[in-house]
Amino acid sequence: MIGITSYGGYIPRLRLSRDSIAKANAWVDPGLVGYARGERAVCEVDEDSVTMAVEAARDCLAGMDRTSLDALYFSSTTMPFADRQNSSIVAEALNLPEEIVTLDISHSQRAGTSGLLAGLNATGNTGRRTLVVAADCRNAKAASVQEMLFGDGAAAMALGTEGVLAELSGFHCINRDFIDHFRGDGSKFDYYFEERWIRDEGYAKMVPDAIRGLFEKTGVSGADITHFIMPCIIRRLREGVAKGVG
Repeated sequence: MIGITSYGGYIPRLRLSRDSIAKANAWVDPGLVGYARGERAVCEVDEDSVTMAVEAARDCLAGMDRTSLDALYFSSTTMPFADRQNSSIVAEALNLPEEIVTLDISHSQRAGTSGLLAGLNATGNTGRRTLVVAADCRNAKAASVQEMLFGDGAAAMALGTEGVLAELSGFHCINRDFIDHFRGDGSKFDYYFEERWIRDEGYAKMVPDAIRGLFEKTGVSGADITHFIMPCIIRRLREGVAKGVG
């Protein structure tokens, strides 16, 4: 059995009211009021993706023997260092063994799931006990939907073959160079395309294909699924995708 043996998380204490963002930018985009519920988590001035990763990992490793870990994978699109191994900093802050394998995974919002899958594959092939941590504190343009919805935080998962809490039953990947957004080298903010393009040509076509491929591999049908988790900021899209795959 291969899977998650422990998990932890960290969300900064600071909060920014979405209502305040909407009111401040109502003159340029009154439609932002539709996103004006609740708050978003914001890093303090002395926090970044590395510090949040450390906090999430500490939560995950509480009560565990840290010397039993063989590898640490750190995933983020907002690593503070461009040419210095950020995962090594996390490992040192956690007092992990010097011999531990460290790996940075970045340059894509798929970095978190890529790190998790790489860790699970390593565990399955070599028995390696891996800590996978993901953290992000992404900038967004003022008066954008992303400014309303982005939030800072981190999550950590320990992977192994003993004491498994959530087993990997199967996975399926598809690779298509679909451009819904991008951030060029040296740019501060992501450039986003029109939401209908992202919804209709991206999520609505690619996600069902990936799910159907997984069903075919595992022999599972949509009717067998009781919990469906799909990270997406477009409203009501998750329900549509779930219905479309049964």
